[in-house]
Amino acid sequence: MAAIGKNIGRAGRLLYGGKVVAIPTETVYGLAANALDEFAVAEIFRVKNRPLYNPLIVHLASGSELEKYVAEVPSVAEKLIQKFWPGPLTLLLPKKDSIPDIITASLPHVAVRVPDHPLTLDLLRSLDFPLAAPSANPYCYISPTRTAHVQQQIGDKIPYILDGGNCQQGLESTIVGFEQNTPTIYRLGAIAQEEIEEVVGKVKLHRHANARPVSPGMLPFHYSPSTPLYLVDKVEDFGPAPDPAETGMISFYKVVDGVPEQHQAILSPTANLSEAASNLYHALHRLDALNLKRIIAEKLPDVGLGKTINERLRKAAGKTAESQSLYGARAVLR
Repeated sequence: MAAIGKNIGRAGRLLYGGKVVAIPTETVYGLAANALDEFAVAEIFRVKNRPLYNPLIVHLASGSELEKYVAEVPSVAEKLIQKFWPGPLTLLLPKKDSIPDIITASLPHVAVRVPDHPLTLDLLRSLDFPLAAPSANPYCYISPTRTAHVQQQIGDKIPYILDGGNCQQGLESTIVGFEQNTPTIYRLGAIAQEEIEEVVGKVKLHRHANARPVSPGMLPFHYSPSTPLYLVDKVEDFGPAPDPAETGMISFYKVVDGVPEQHQAILSPTANLSEAASNLYHALHRLDALNLKRIIAEKLPDVGLGKTINERLRKAAGKTAESQSLYGARAVLR
């Protein structure tokens, strides 16, 4: 299994040697490799079983490094950089030839960001290359926000996990691109749409997902537990849980009657969306580990980070929605 520690030097030596390393960020743990080394990047795809048509995000030590890897930064992007970097904002920008095609799935744009985690920023500053780093989990499964999640999912495939504690944001970065200089959100994330619009005005939502995404996080099925997941408007409106001993419940802030306490995950007892976002993936990991027959999750208010959380739950429940229904009716809400 992977060693776990806080040794930046050890992580750096492995990365210089073409290995992959799990690294902490403010969003989720990432599976990192030298972004300029095609063979090292290929190892990311192998470990995750990730298809090569799905692009990766490149992590930089600072915004000043953009000119090495990006051909153009629109003025509207500069506004977002000034407001949100370092932080959970990824920008989709025209790439230079210094970025290998394997990073971008041979597409002309590269996804870049500066993470906001002190340990990983120190690591990036110690390197002379940026890091490609998708989430450190098997492709399409629950994202990891703790070292234990990484160890449980891919610890037998990587040499080292850089331990930065629990991820504070708990949701992936928001991805913004620019269609004819108009800001467009390609993936909802830890920065809410409303926050982006406070800086640049009205933005578009890119909703088209197909077999060849132009950005990470665009496929219809993602973030999924092994346990079938169903999404409902409100848990109290759903009626008695079927077979409570085999049912897990994820609610926004309420205790669900009739379900064992250990089978429940309350995302935020104070109904705080930021706290709910931080707790979401750990709740899914914990309930999935119980090997239940089903997990029922409650939609959150569809504003701010609630919109991002609902999007993650819809994608996590997507395969269940296609294959079966609960109580003879579709439980996943479109």
